[in-house]
Amino acid sequence: MKIDEKHPDFVTAFARGMGVIQCFGKGAEQLTLTDVAKRTGLSRGTARRLLLTLHAIGYVAVEEGHFRLLPKILDLGYSYLASTPIWELAQPFMKNIVDEVDESCGLAVLDGKDVVYLARVPPTHIYIIPIYVGTRMPAYANAMGQVLLAELTDAELDAYFAEAKPTKITPSTETNPKTIRRMLKQVREQGYALPVHQVYEGRASLAVPIRNRQGRAVAAMNVSALLSRVSLDDFQNKILPLLQRTARQIQAGLS
Repeated sequence: MKIDEKHPDFVTAFARGMGVIQCFGKGAEQLTLTDVAKRTGLSRGTARRLLLTLHAIGYVAVEEGHFRLLPKILDLGYSYLASTPIWELAQPFMKNIVDEVDESCGLAVLDGKDVVYLARVPPTHIYIIPIYVGTRMPAYANAMGQVLLAELTDAELDAYFAEAKPTKITPSTETNPKTIRRMLKQVREQGYALPVHQVYEGRASLAVPIRNRQGRAVAAMNVSALLSRVSLDDFQNKILPLLQRTARQIQAGLS
């Protein structure tokens, strides 16, 4: 049961504390109290109390008026990974894919308007996209996101597009919700997504769903490559059967 902020069981202080943690990130590794207050929309007094509490329990450090996250914060993410066996189960299968095609292989789940990477095995060649566990990408442009969005009902997609509001990532990124919906229908029918130039120019990504024993897509797996290294024909004729076979092996392990 999902509750809103007005529900008597909603703990506002806890939600605000999580908001303080989330306001740190790339380009915002160290923040002042004023920075945190502006980024969260909290008063300076509230932001100060939350930061000092996080400092007291070991999640935040403070030096000369600047706050930064400490490694203990990783415990929060690890708790999720430890409760989600699919990433650990999939890892050796993903490595087998990379050993065979020497292109990156990722595993992701849908979280709100984004996909979140749970695992990624990089290739051995030099050109590597900086994607790591925990990286988020807009689902409408990402191959794994498209596979997972294709599973949603019309009402769920209405809610998704109301929140996501697609914007251009590259000049080729499709942002029209009606066009994306037509594309998702095709993805659902064919069982895979193969967007080109949507997140990175000159790059394509092929993704397939990974289903639990009830047939529900609980994650997606992809292979991503530069089109100068892998043609679209190779994606469909060589990589697609490999991904589909691997997805079935992972699904068998989940069952």
